[in-house]
Amino acid sequence: MAERIAEVSRDTLETQIRVRINLDGSGRTQLSTGIPFLEHMLDQIARHGLVDIDIEAKGDLHIDAHHTVEDIGITLGQAIAQALGDKAGLVRYGHAYVPLDEALSRVVVDLSGRPGLEFHVPFVRAMIGGFDVDLFHEFFQGLVNHAKLTLHVDNLRGQNAHHQAETVFKAFGRALRMAAAVDSRQAGAMPSTKGSL
Repeated sequence: MAERIAEVSRDTLETQIRVRINLDGSGRTQLSTGIPFLEHMLDQIARHGLVDIDIEAKGDLHIDAHHTVEDIGITLGQAIAQALGDKAGLVRYGHAYVPLDEALSRVVVDLSGRPGLEFHVPFVRAMIGGFDVDLFHEFFQGLVNHAKLTLHVDNLRGQNAHHQAETVFKAFGRALRMAAAVDSRQAGAMPSTKGSL
């Protein structure tokens, strides 16, 4: 099977984003966003999802990180959708539980073609270093809307906001890896009774 690769650019008055993704990669990243903690989280998706991700982003960080984080989510979602193609022969569903010390998160993915996000992460503090934790929801909302997938994110416990965030991103990488895997028993069939996703 050919590698599932996509490259997407998004240019607005607020941000300029370029994303390249290889769903059949080895977990390699090349990230330049100006937002170090987000890069740490994106690296978790790549390493634990065995996805290669290159992102170059320039945004209005002199205002705050909101536009840049949201637009990275949007552009990454577009790249995932392109790389998945018509989704024939895929497992479709993926899930993962990931612990990190006291924190535990569960993420469930359905490559349904229908955007839907349930995001339940009761962060114990509002900031991780200089990163506003509210922006994680914006990131995943943008990704879900443009990847056209259903995503349930639940942080089941945690007393350290860094650990909470890291378990979410690791679990998302693992769940995406499972959902995007090719099922040899499907023989290219669409994993839906509708015949399309």
